[in-house]
Amino acid sequence: MGIDKKAGGKIQWGRMLGKLSPYTVQKGLRYLKHYGPKEFWVRLHERFEPEEIPYGPWYEAYVPTQENLRKQRKRRFSYAPLISIVVPAYWTPEKFLCQMIHSVQEQTYENWELCIANGSPQDEAMSRVLNRFAQEDPRIRFENLKENLGIAENTNRAFAMVKGEFLGLLDHDDLLAPNALYEVVQALQEKDTDVVYTDEDKVTMDLGEHFQPHLKPDFNLDLLRSNNYICHFFVVRKSLVEQVGGFRREFDGAQDYDFIFRCVEVAKKVAHVPEILYHWRTHRASTADNPASKMYAFEAGKRAIEAHLKRMQVSGTVSHTKDYGFYRVKYPLKKEEKISILIPNKDEKQSLQECLESIWEKSTYSNYEIIIIENNSTSSEIFDYYKVLEQEHENLKVVHWDREFNYSAINNYGARYAAGEYLLFLNNDVTVITPDWMEEMLGVCQRAEVGAVGVKLYYPDDTIQHAGCVVGLGGVAGHLFTDMPRSRTGYLHKASLLQDMSAVTAACMMIKRSVFQEVGGFTQELSVAFNDVDLCLKVREHGWLVVYDPYAELYHMESKTRGAEDDKKKVRRFQTEIEYMRSHWLKILKQGDPYYNKNLSLTKWNYSLRPLEADKQTRKQYEKSDGDYTKL
Repeated sequence: MGIDKKAGGKIQWGRMLGKLSPYTVQKGLRYLKHYGPKEFWVRLHERFEPEEIPYGPWYEAYVPTQENLRKQRKRRFSYAPLISIVVPAYWTPEKFLCQMIHSVQEQTYENWELCIANGSPQDEAMSRVLNRFAQEDPRIRFENLKENLGIAENTNRAFAMVKGEFLGLLDHDDLLAPNALYEVVQALQEKDTDVVYTDEDKVTMDLGEHFQPHLKPDFNLDLLRSNNYICHFFVVRKSLVEQVGGFRREFDGAQDYDFIFRCVEVAKKVAHVPEILYHWRTHRASTADNPASKMYAFEAGKRAIEAHLKRMQVSGTVSHTKDYGFYRVKYPLKKEEKISILIPNKDEKQSLQECLESIWEKSTYSNYEIIIIENNSTSSEIFDYYKVLEQEHENLKVVHWDREFNYSAINNYGARYAAGEYLLFLNNDVTVITPDWMEEMLGVCQRAEVGAVGVKLYYPDDTIQHAGCVVGLGGVAGHLFTDMPRSRTGYLHKASLLQDMSAVTAACMMIKRSVFQEVGGFTQELSVAFNDVDLCLKVREHGWLVVYDPYAELYHMESKTRGAEDDKKKVRRFQTEIEYMRSHWLKILKQGDPYYNKNLSLTKWNYSLRPLEADKQTRKQYEKSDGDYTKL
């Protein structure tokens, strides 16, 4: 059933007005000053946009049933380590403190201890509560510090109390879901796992409403350098903490960000549990609800990234984005290596001319060549144009592919003529927006761990055409944020953050030539569809990262209204290519894209929640299996 947009708009404005208070108005003015009127309106629109699937009802249906929790309590793991929950407490309201402790006591996995460092021993109510819980439950221990040492040192004092093999970080007024430790220990059954993190959401002060779920990808290095997406719930091996050291007070405000970086840098394996297991209680003055209120914290976050890059011996300049707590790392060129731009073309003079002129007129990088791969053009006009191009541009050549159209074969053929160490595949209907697009892509692609880089593409009407690909979206693979206005940044600003992905489009994609050769180039069985996705998956399979870089922006003139390929030959070819992908990439299609989240929709492009109706059978099987996904 459709929604009356006018009625929906009234409802949203009603919600907005209902949330107005002197504090909200004051915060809004700070946002307005920071963003400016235009950007402020965009952010306001995003914040109050109606959810396609409201999170509140979804979460109520999502939480495990009492029957499932009962089965979890009965399960005995072959590996059942002691988990030490570490809490730095400071003037915690009695109600919040009790709720936090109760959330730990209600865990279905019982081999835990709670280690609380009390930084406000003069608070008699807190001391009384802690004494009572410690006397009633021997798993709960606390230490009254002589004085408040700050969050970093208070946490370190709690670390010193730990007896467990693993420790988990819990804020003094937040909550764990009852199955949090159970799911973490299940992940720890995998050998060599040193770090586990989970999904999270936020909860109002009175615990009456859950909102803003953070549904995370598996470990994503470039996303972590853009934002502390790992955050809560974070569990790490104690011996690893002893190796890297505890919290560092010089990073107060972003002490967990710095700590997470140091842990993942040396961890053998980082595991992600895609379940909402941590509930972050919001305060009006906290960065959880008011990001403009703690600039010192965001400066500390910037320094945490810089320190991480220095330890990893990676050159990069870190800067704030307009969205506080989200950062940009710009990677400088190691050297100006040659780039070979490969552009397939048939008859299209106007599109090709606009593409080439945008490269020549806007690009600030000079060490490149252009290879046009001519494929069975019929007009004399295009061949005359080719002659002019080759006469006027020493760094351009035209090579001829005389067989039938096959995107993969055409680009593989063109790559044979490339002199560059980096191949840049480019559609003939793409035009440049950002002058330093080649430097931006090359700076990322020159990193030792990166194999390929994709960019942000817009339709001519300034809506997004490509902001990365998700495997499984739409059946086999699909673009994220398609048709979203260019001014928008999307779910947790992901349309505008440098991050690793399973695939990017080859409408504009750079790849190391050595990596292209290593993986065998494009798969020629995929003549039209999914060849770029397949190439990226092969790059990933060989251990290289595929990076989405939103700071290189181009227009893609691909028509939004292009008709479906519905003649019998094209339909048969498309079905064949779908079957190829399903047979060759069955594992990722079955298990899900590691850079996406199983709780997100595979039919929507904007990080919408996945309807739980689709998971009913799986959830029933999960409960029958005593809560063990490995038995499904």
